Amino acid sequence: MNFLETIFSFLERDQDLPLVVEMHGDEAKPCTRGQLAQWVAHARGVLLESDVKPGDRVVLVAPNSAKWVAADLATLATGAVVVPMYARQDPKELVEMIADCQPALIIVADDTLAARLKDAGSTVAQRTFADLFDSERAPCEQAPWSWESDQAVTIIYTSGTSGVPKGVVLTCGNVDHMLPVTRNALIAMMGPRERADRVFHYLPFCFAGSRVVLWTCLFRGNPIHVSTNIDNLGAELAAAAPNYVLNVPMLLERIKNKVEEGILSRGAAISGLYRRARDGWMRTARGEARLGDALFIALGSTILFGSIKKKIGPNMDCLICGSAPLGEATQRWFEMLGIPVYQVYGLTETTAIVTMDVPPQVLPGRVGRAIDGVEMKISDEGELLVKGPNVFQGYWKRPDATDAAFLEGWFRTGDQVELQDGSLRIVGRVKNILVPTSGHNVAPEPIERQIVETIEGVEQAVLVGHGRASVGALVTGAFTDEALQEGIDRINEGLPHYRRVRTWRRASEPFTIENGLLTANRKLRRTVIEAHFVDTIEEMYA
Repeated sequence: MNFLETIFSFLERDQDLPLVVEMHGDEAKPCTRGQLAQWVAHARGVLLESDVKPGDRVVLVAPNSAKWVAADLATLATGAVVVPMYARQDPKELVEMIADCQPALIIVADDTLAARLKDAGSTVAQRTFADLFDSERAPCEQAPWSWESDQAVTIIYTSGTSGVPKGVVLTCGNVDHMLPVTRNALIAMMGPRERADRVFHYLPFCFAGSRVVLWTCLFRGNPIHVSTNIDNLGAELAAAAPNYVLNVPMLLERIKNKVEEGILSRGAAISGLYRRARDGWMRTARGEARLGDALFIALGSTILFGSIKKKIGPNMDCLICGSAPLGEATQRWFEMLGIPVYQVYGLTETTAIVTMDVPPQVLPGRVGRAIDGVEMKISDEGELLVKGPNVFQGYWKRPDATDAAFLEGWFRTGDQVELQDGSLRIVGRVKNILVPTSGHNVAPEPIERQIVETIEGVEQAVLVGHGRASVGALVTGAFTDEALQEGIDRINEGLPHYRRVRTWRRASEPFTIENGLLTANRKLRRTVIEAHFVDTIEEMYA
């Protein structure tokens, strides 16, 4: 059976069991397998009525919800290719991608989204969720479309961090390979269980990693708790009480910084104990333990660490982190609390995953080992090249871009890496390399992670300095100038002269999705940031 047939087999049995649970603040609204199956049948009827044919593209623009899942499954069951898009993205950008993929239909959550797309210039026919799931319409009774391995099931547009978004075409075979891999990895991470995992997900389903998380849950028949309001994430997370969550590094760094800020403001006794226990843990993890470290670690574990873990999540067995590499210090900090963090690395073009941490082979600061079926090698320039059944078919209607993405049959990831005993460390994006006037190559990501992880109060950092005399930094957060300068001085001590941060400025606003400085999955849009803060950067180098 292909992945879709497996998912539909779960919908047909034990129909009273919940499968998608929407979180609305502290209230959980479960959608059962039976309800989801009914929605899918009604939506398929509307798609057929709209003359959607196998192979057509159908754009799906909506926030995460049980109905998003039903619309996705219904479109696939009709034989159409799902093109999911981020509901909060600029409508003009959405319309450009819609025009590129030439869909037969657009599915939108509501009339408000439909109006936004029309106002931005879209002329493609639209159907809202109210149309799609109207119980008065006749449901489709036909068997789901039978997908062949080489047929495209989805087109996912890249985030556009360094250029115009391109449509990544993923096939049924890509997904069929990936889901058993992720299912088995989760079993290894979570251990044997007599009940379903409690899974909470807040990242948009329109991105490859999120889609794989969703499909993996459905493929296992395991319920997934879905955030419906990112602004109320704390309440939703607490109410869902999950065993694991897929995260991006920025959120984990923010949790760490906020927890430390609270503890360090509680007075000399508590803050002093915390500092000694934390520093002792980090030294011990590096094999540099000092006399007395074991005592303070034991005291910290007894008095502080357990209560911190309980506040983060009483049932939290582990955290999974993707989208970008997580720094070693942050990964070890969560381990200190008793919450292991497993890293996942991949791209949209590799069906979201190339490597994964699978216990017990976990090295903090690295992103795991190649998943089953994937081959890796490093080019002479240090770029990671991969092969495998997870690698995409090509970019939608962009043959030149597809050709450029491969080197003698190997997919070019664009990531500069180091490989040691099969374990991968991401150094940075090849295209992000800064070249100051000294002529040296500087990967910004490792230094940015150090600034965020080691300087109290720093929320975000982006390095600049391409074609300049030295490297500089734009930084956001609630920090003092003195603390930032002292922290940068400490970091510089361990760096060669050409990588040292010689100047910095406080950014006038944080980098957010809303102001266009982050992608929807919270990656830095570097060229946009540099253009946005051009006056600040010029002042930095004046």
